[in-house]
Amino acid sequence: LHDAVSQNQLELYYQVQIDQHLGIRGAEVLLRWHHPERGMVSPLDFIPLAEESGLIIPIGRWVMATACRQLKKWEAINTRESWQLAVNVSARQFQQPSFVDEVRDIVTATAINPCHLKIELTESLVLDDIERTIHTMQQLKQLGIHFSMDDFGTGQSSLSNLKRLPLAQLKIDQSFVRDITTDPDDMAIIKAIISLSQSLRYDIIAEGVETDEQRQFLYEHGCSQYQGYLFSRPLPLEEFEALLTSDTLPLKLFPIAEAETKETC
Repeated sequence: LHDAVSQNQLELYYQVQIDQHLGIRGAEVLLRWHHPERGMVSPLDFIPLAEESGLIIPIGRWVMATACRQLKKWEAINTRESWQLAVNVSARQFQQPSFVDEVRDIVTATAINPCHLKIELTESLVLDDIERTIHTMQQLKQLGIHFSMDDFGTGQSSLSNLKRLPLAQLKIDQSFVRDITTDPDDMAIIKAIISLSQSLRYDIIAEGVETDEQRQFLYEHGCSQYQGYLFSRPLPLEEFEALLTSDTLPLKLFPIAEAETKETC
């Protein structure tokens, strides 16, 4: 793991994010490790080790810089200039005193539009030190960076804290989406999350969308942004680019009235 960055063993995979009305809105980047002897190592195995050892800090810096360089390439393409890339940031990385400066330096060096960068934070990270978290988020928001709360509904967020966070988006956890068409409790939870996000004027996206029935339920109850195997698995960049130009990506699954235009910033 110490040598993974220097020996180019790490790779970013991209999972497309879809808006029912507007088509592709961007992607989430996911870290993969190609070990020279073990082959593909699961993030479930190496991310905890990276956290424990502190290696998540240089690895996270590499992920952020690589994602921003890709964003810059997309900004030069007419059909992709407003796409956002979502980057997961670990607790240890986010809590570094130098984190804001490092992100600012990367944004400056790559010359991206910072509102196209979306940082995903987990509920547990946000709750760990709420005052410090809010301060860091506010500094990054001033740069134009957006925030999404990942795995929303699985932690213990209080509404009093939630309303103080400078969030742009809530992400419905896949554990709720999985049984959305058969479990009344999951149906109720998702309806409540969507209603909450609308009341707080947050954007909302559902992850783990695998069937058209799940997507239809989400759409009918006010969630029109999705990520999941229904559209694509996470793919290495070359395959992701090929997907974008293929006819296999179901951008629109039923007729919508006139196409809308939407600024992401």
